[in-house]
Amino acid sequence: MKILIIQQKMIGDVLISSIICNNLRKAYPKATIDYLVYESTIQVLLGNPNIDNIILFKEEHKKSKIAFFKLALQLRNEKYDLLIDAYSKMESWLMVPIINSKISISYKKISRNFLYTHNVPFAEFPKTNLGLAIERRLSLLEPLSLSIEINPLPKLYLSNDEIQKAWILFEKHAVKKDRKTVMISLIGSEKIKTYPLNYMSKIIDQIADNYDVNLLFNYFPKQVEDARQIYNNCKTTTQEKIYFDLLGSDLRSFIGIMNNCDLIIGNDGGAINIAKAIEKPSFIIFSPWIEKKIWATIEDGKNHVSVHLNDYKPELIENKSYKYLKKNALNLYESFLSELINKKLNDFLFNHLN
Repeated sequence: MKILIIQQKMIGDVLISSIICNNLRKAYPKATIDYLVYESTIQVLLGNPNIDNIILFKEEHKKSKIAFFKLALQLRNEKYDLLIDAYSKMESWLMVPIINSKISISYKKISRNFLYTHNVPFAEFPKTNLGLAIERRLSLLEPLSLSIEINPLPKLYLSNDEIQKAWILFEKHAVKKDRKTVMISLIGSEKIKTYPLNYMSKIIDQIADNYDVNLLFNYFPKQVEDARQIYNNCKTTTQEKIYFDLLGSDLRSFIGIMNNCDLIIGNDGGAINIAKAIEKPSFIIFSPWIEKKIWATIEDGKNHVSVHLNDYKPELIENKSYKYLKKNALNLYESFLSELINKKLNDFLFNHLN
């Protein structure tokens, strides 16, 4: 049996959609399972024994129609028995009929249903604490009526060498071994997904004031000026606990670093999803335009906690369109004062750092 999973999106999406591969491996242990993803996301899939081949959707496939259809024909030649399209956008809609698998599954969408043999309703509200991001992916397995116990949790796989390199990096930076280590998801992938920098400094001070911990910052080199601004706004006593330059050279090394941390706090994004996939507690601050019901995955009020402006000032969010919230995200963030989330954060810290 040959299976193709399609998920051309960002790191968090690709990591969460890997649960489809993981469960299909349990159901069909002898199947060949291929995963089509963007080239930039491959590092969260390395070492996953449930994926036989990672097929890259590269920049050239976006820019060149010839390259795009060449890839589609290459996939057609694989003669897949089953295709699951977790992406369900124009790129995959054009590709699916060319691939022509025996069984094809995706979400039910008007005017696109004829492309697939099975169309699954696109859930609007979560039924469990898994969150819609996970529940929607798992719904794509329902037409197969799998006779296995479904595992809904994404998982990352680190080699012993990667784990060892992370410890060596900690030793190089003289990270104190007698303290717990907190990763701060410092800056989002874009400004409208980034908690105001001066508010983030207060959050970090709150942690350092109450607990003797090591503080690590997660940011990209291009974000170093914003990271430095947050650092400079922190108290001197807080700065003494921050290892500002302890960064991974790539995503795999960050995963190794995160594996050595005890928990993560900060902006929603790939770092949070990575932390959850290696079973680290998380405290997420969502942007006002992001739907918490989708990305507040496996939230239980203790190990995984999140906050959203809607939790505190619903009048600013209710009855506002997605377009309005995204356009006005920066202004809305200004109302999301750090003082609002103090109690919830304190409870989370008490549970994991006390």
